[in-house]
Amino acid sequence: MWGLEGRKILVTGASGGIGGAAVRQLVAAGADVVASGRNVEALDGLAAKTGCRTLPFDLASEDSIRKALEGVALWGVVNCGGFGGEIATPMATDITVFDKVISINARGALIVIKYASEPMIRLGRGGSIVNVSSQAALIGLAGHISYGSSKAALDNTTRVSALELGKYNIRVNSVNPTVVMTEMSAFYWGRPEIGDPFLRRMPLGRWATEDEIAQPIVFLLGDGASMITGVSLPIDGGAACC
Repeated sequence: MWGLEGRKILVTGASGGIGGAAVRQLVAAGADVVASGRNVEALDGLAAKTGCRTLPFDLASEDSIRKALEGVALWGVVNCGGFGGEIATPMATDITVFDKVISINARGALIVIKYASEPMIRLGRGGSIVNVSSQAALIGLAGHISYGSSKAALDNTTRVSALELGKYNIRVNSVNPTVVMTEMSAFYWGRPEIGDPFLRRMPLGRWATEDEIAQPIVFLLGDGASMITGVSLPIDGGAACC
């Protein structure tokens, strides 16, 4: 259905909710999935359930990424690894936290593209990269100066990478999800005074699920999206239109 059978696809952030959902759906689509993340125990559990391979590395370290990807002939990448940082205004942000968020979310994803694209170009079979960005890159969200800035940088990386890699038939796209109500996000978005007004502005009026983010990722990787590159796709229940 997707044309992903046997294609080797790296998923970073696979120990998290969206990354894990992407791994499960890609394995179901017949892809040869390589899962990376910070939580080795979670990766091992995912491998036991899905049959994916694991390849832990540190997104904050170019040396770690380069060594991990050396000799790995990938066809596709899902850049899902990330760090949420803090809830803070521009006036109160901790610049140390800001730097860490940028280092992992923007710089780390770029480094993965840098080293993953080398074998893609050399093998000449084309490929597809999907960066997991955020609604926070498309609209201003209160308290999200660090996270939103990092994801806006990631969207620009998507556009420039699509421009540069198109000649090699390598497509690069972003998905920009709204809030997925995980345990981690509930501490902020689960507060009625914050979450309720946000949902009232959203046409669909509900939070996204992990699988609802993973499915468009699989689509953008697959042959059905063969003429799509350089886009930032909102998966936000219509919030971007209002």
